[in-house]
Amino acid sequence: METKTAKLLDGKALAAKIQQELAAEITQLQPQIGRPPGLAVLMVGDNPASAAYVRGKERACAKVGIASFGKHFPTETTQAELEEAIHTLNQDERVDGILVQLPLPNHLDAVSLLHQIHPDKDADGLHPVNMGKLMRGEPGLRSCTPAGVMRLLQEYEIPLRGKQATVVGRSILVGKPLALMLLEADATVTVAHSRSQDLAAITKNADILIAAVGRPELISAQMVKPGAVVVDVGINRITDVGGNSRLVGDVNFDSVAGVAEFITPVPGGVGPMTVAMLLQNTFSTYLRVTKKV
Repeated sequence: METKTAKLLDGKALAAKIQQELAAEITQLQPQIGRPPGLAVLMVGDNPASAAYVRGKERACAKVGIASFGKHFPTETTQAELEEAIHTLNQDERVDGILVQLPLPNHLDAVSLLHQIHPDKDADGLHPVNMGKLMRGEPGLRSCTPAGVMRLLQEYEIPLRGKQATVVGRSILVGKPLALMLLEADATVTVAHSRSQDLAAITKNADILIAAVGRPELISAQMVKPGAVVVDVGINRITDVGGNSRLVGDVNFDSVAGVAEFITPVPGGVGPMTVAMLLQNTFSTYLRVTKKV
């Protein structure tokens, strides 16, 4: 019998397409507006993974014509110094988006810093004002990873209306906002998490299954409804007995690909979409600000 393999939801290809579209729009608008869009990524300390993420974001900005106003602070930087830097960027008319790269050193309060960012410049879409707008179904900046998932589903014309969508994970970064976005698209939404009893019974009902828990290969083929759409938000580094490390998601890709109709790869699925939505948010603010001028 021929082994069935799920079709890939290619986030990398879609992110490249979005970047091309943004680059074309920015090239056209910049002469009229007199400046490019601007994004400021603030990083504290020397976390190598964070440094790699920040470099990736700045490269993506350069590719589409967004100016970077990033700042790299030493580990011992105080809360007050960072707040002052954010306030300065809030006032800077060249800057359309601000984000603080997480995680921060332990002595800093990330939530309090997030509250200092002006909601209109909240490129990550995580400010309580923007979360509230999502809750109410009002226009506003949307959290990048869940917005990226929704854009990927839209690109592949995956129907959501009336479908059973299950989100495994309830973080403020992904699980909660994604559940609200799916509700807004008329899906019937279940949110499961680490305390849910009989997780397999819950996930097996899902037409659209989204894993966002940060547990390597938690979702196996036995937990997936045949023909489901599986989106893997997880990104976990695992090391085998030989000491070789590789990235895996929250879904056991090889086994689930034999059951699902669509699946996202890790890497190359949701990750590139998160960066694409960050650029899109920065561009949206740029458009809005310039219309007021």
